[in-house]
Amino acid sequence: MKEPIILMGHGSGGRLTRDLIAKTFVSRFSNSFLNKLNDAAVFVSPGDKLAFTTDSFVIDPIFFPGGNIGSLAVSGTVNDLCVSGAIPKFLSLGLILEEGFPLDQLEKISESIRAEALKANVEIVTGDTKVVKKGQCDKIFINTSGIGRVPEDRLHLGDIAAIVPGDKIIISGYLGDHAMTILAAREDLHFNDPLISDVAPLNNLAEAALTDPADIRMMRDITRGGLATVLCEICERQKFGAELDEEQIPVRQSVQSVCGMYGFDPLYLANEGKMVLIVREDKEEKVLRALQSVSQGKDARIAGKVTAAHPGLVQIKTLIGGTRVIDMLSGEMLPRIC
Repeated sequence: MKEPIILMGHGSGGRLTRDLIAKTFVSRFSNSFLNKLNDAAVFVSPGDKLAFTTDSFVIDPIFFPGGNIGSLAVSGTVNDLCVSGAIPKFLSLGLILEEGFPLDQLEKISESIRAEALKANVEIVTGDTKVVKKGQCDKIFINTSGIGRVPEDRLHLGDIAAIVPGDKIIISGYLGDHAMTILAAREDLHFNDPLISDVAPLNNLAEAALTDPADIRMMRDITRGGLATVLCEICERQKFGAELDEEQIPVRQSVQSVCGMYGFDPLYLANEGKMVLIVREDKEEKVLRALQSVSQGKDARIAGKVTAAHPGLVQIKTLIGGTRVIDMLSGEMLPRIC
């Protein structure tokens, strides 16, 4: 029997990723912060409540329409803080560089990091750089960790137990832009409606949604594994399920075209500037208007609801009138997406 090994699917954000995290890390490092498996750990510091998160970026290609690995590294970590209710404040920046990496490309990436940090109103306060021999990494890998301040009235946002049947599911815009932009860049695909990554910090969008934090049960950014995997993670082993309406899920025609060519489902595609919100039943229109008041959220939609009918399951009403069960992503649709 072969020894178990790491597969590409372990980096997908789907079930293999979740199993790896649970069996290899959570089982060893178990504590009250880690066990929640939220996007950021919220903890109390004297006189303040803080959120802390970390992320690593190994995307290929490192430059793509709409951004590069530098802007992605800042936005990815900032967004994990934002959807946890935090106001992002500080980032660390760790770089692993391959011998022979062009200095002008590093400078271009650094400038993108500076610009994105200014946009997100965060400061890069510490960092580290390592260089490895040629062939020991692919061009450049980046790790960013972030700390944000969490206002008292937002501390409930990581509590899945607060979600109840009747709550509404809102998505902040078009799905799949980032994943299909990366695929198109790799395969040199061109469309009349060019694909552009949605990579962007979610500060303004999150703050608009949180005008009254009591309206929001939970927020998550829709990255690896896509909307389907995020909702499956939320509903898994809970006393509620979720039902989506396919007609209300916006996907660009160019993204649909690439999905059709490669057999992908937009519900599982990674995004880097979108989030899903679980909102109190009587507050969905108010939150939707708040999101749509920000340019980044102008395409937000009420895409479904929390139900009691099928606990633990996520279902979708299809365009042809049927219903199908959505499972967590298994395997890897597109490696090195972030």
